Amino acid sequence: MNICLHNGTVLTGFASMECCAVLIEDGMIADVFSERRFEQKHFGAGTEIIDVEGAFISPGFIDTHIHGFGGFGTEDSDSAESVLDMSKLLTQYGVTSFNPTLYPMEKEKMLRAVKSITASMGREEGARIMGLHLEGPFLSPERLGVQIASTIRPVDMAFMEELWQASRGRIVNMTVAPELKGMRELALSCIRRGIVLQAGHTDAKYENMVEGIQAGILHATHLFNAMSKMEHRNPNAVGAILIHPEMSCEIIADGFHVHPDLFKLLMRDKSNDKIVLVTDGLKPTEQQEGPFFANGEEVVLHDGTFHRKIDDVIAGSSLTMIRGIKNLCGFGFSLEDAVKAAAFNPAQVMRYTRKGVIAPGRDADITVFDRNFHVLAVIVEGIIKKNLF
Repeated sequence: MNICLHNGTVLTGFASMECCAVLIEDGMIADVFSERRFEQKHFGAGTEIIDVEGAFISPGFIDTHIHGFGGFGTEDSDSAESVLDMSKLLTQYGVTSFNPTLYPMEKEKMLRAVKSITASMGREEGARIMGLHLEGPFLSPERLGVQIASTIRPVDMAFMEELWQASRGRIVNMTVAPELKGMRELALSCIRRGIVLQAGHTDAKYENMVEGIQAGILHATHLFNAMSKMEHRNPNAVGAILIHPEMSCEIIADGFHVHPDLFKLLMRDKSNDKIVLVTDGLKPTEQQEGPFFANGEEVVLHDGTFHRKIDDVIAGSSLTMIRGIKNLCGFGFSLEDAVKAAAFNPAQVMRYTRKGVIAPGRDADITVFDRNFHVLAVIVEGIIKKNLF
């Protein structure tokens, strides 16, 4: 099916164009043109014309760090079916691609989960599963957050090889602690395989971070959270990420994980192509009825975040990508930069060359939303998944 969206403001992924139209043919973006040209253009009988009534036409959102959604999670015993259910639900919130993110687990359980999620790829009915994000298991025991201590382990090249084989080469990104012994060998091996390494859950000193950067660890997991804080005598992990322009970073824009005013610092110190919006969403995100569980533990929702019930430690976010974009705009980002953080930037960091931008020759992954940040329509590789027009 060919589709033409018109009478909208196109957010290409890095700029905006008012009164424009987007033509989709055979699952690809075929053309982007003015409303004046739309009125003069002749379309084939098989083209569906959708008037978006002045709404924004954006690249589909790409969530590269998400554990679960709507009551389904990567930790479920049948991970394949859970991520497929996540795929269907996520499109209703504007997400067209995602990296299912695995917590550290006991060895055999983690290998089973990796195999299961890998087997689900290509069976999606909604958002595309681009590959796996492994949040561990090579993390610092000093910066666990709510990770389970018994699942954290020293660098183990043999286990890494097992994970890679279990994924059939579909590990896209991996969170690691740069200060761990043996990390350089692991980093160089992962870089050769095209895995994007992220510094996170780390107690690294500044010099550890610099060594990690030299080894190719150039992205950071949920900046400011679960990492060594900046000090005046040692910038540590946070300082290194802000100081080094080559480093990109995730950010959770729910207003709770990171104070809203810190986004002003972030915009000042990082270029707008280095900031990647993520949800770090947990299994009960947008789940309608409790009790709520994440990573095998009961969590409760208050102040917009999930907290572990037993000790009130923040367990993760209840953010959606569209709400994150709205929040970024409230924190001082332009709409163009907020959308860039949600689509173009993650595509660039993860090397998804066909996604994240509205331009001829790219995949037709598109989200349409109004000025109140309500998702109105979603198209995944040319197929309509949601249409409220």
